[in-house]
Amino acid sequence: MNIIKAHNLACPIDGGALTAREKQLLCERGHSFDIARQGYVNLLPVQHKRSKQPGDSKAMVAARTRFLNAGFYAPVAARLAEIVTAQTGGPGAANCVLDAGCGEGYYLDAVFRKLRDSGGDHDVVLIGLDIAKPAIIEAARRNRQITWLVGTNRQPPVVSGSVDSILCVFGFQNFDGFSHVLKTGGRVVLVEPGPDHLRELRAVIYTEVRKSDPPDLSRAEAMGFVLQDRQQLQFRTGALDTAQINDLLVMTPHLYRATQAGREEAGRLQALELTVDVVFRILEKT
Repeated sequence: MNIIKAHNLACPIDGGALTAREKQLLCERGHSFDIARQGYVNLLPVQHKRSKQPGDSKAMVAARTRFLNAGFYAPVAARLAEIVTAQTGGPGAANCVLDAGCGEGYYLDAVFRKLRDSGGDHDVVLIGLDIAKPAIIEAARRNRQITWLVGTNRQPPVVSGSVDSILCVFGFQNFDGFSHVLKTGGRVVLVEPGPDHLRELRAVIYTEVRKSDPPDLSRAEAMGFVLQDRQQLQFRTGALDTAQINDLLVMTPHLYRATQAGREEAGRLQALELTVDVVFRILEKT
């Protein structure tokens, strides 16, 4: 398949289609957005920010980049790439895949490589969206052929009804925003922690370990989304060293939810093997 640049971006201020002109994207009403030298575009207006620096910090992005690049979650990326490839490449107009909350781009890059190597001459648009500018800068370093955007899942800066598949990997779900940009018959692929995800680490940092199922989908179903498939993936990571355990803590909410004693205990660990338990749920917009 051919991975092409997005042609369906929308102005985050008025929703009009954006067109490329030299090193800018412009809408009909004159709003303009610079294409950064790294290749990404910031489509998050000040009025859409809830803090001065929304999203993950540089430290969190760096920790997640190191951890994911070490390959511990490679089976998750591989399964996601298989699911997306099975949904993509049909006849007609170019498929569009939006990774909503793409982080530093690890998972969408895996999708890119799987699609690129799958054969055929079909065009596919891949868009990575994240509210954290440091994450998008890192993503742009990872792969220049993907369209990377700073923006919000509440109002994805994409033309209404122009997206075929939305990926949300351990991310912030917003079905209002997803429904707006998704075509009828389009899919949302949710990747979420299962009940036993990282149970060994949680046993160290929490006084009580609770097993939780993925979030309820009743609101999405009330909006017309129908659950089409559910898959579960479990595997062991092999031993993590002290630095990798710390990176995992920094890149997840567990660092901030754990007690001081729990964080100190985790800091003393020299090795830890973990259970990865991930649930994939595929919903279709009817």
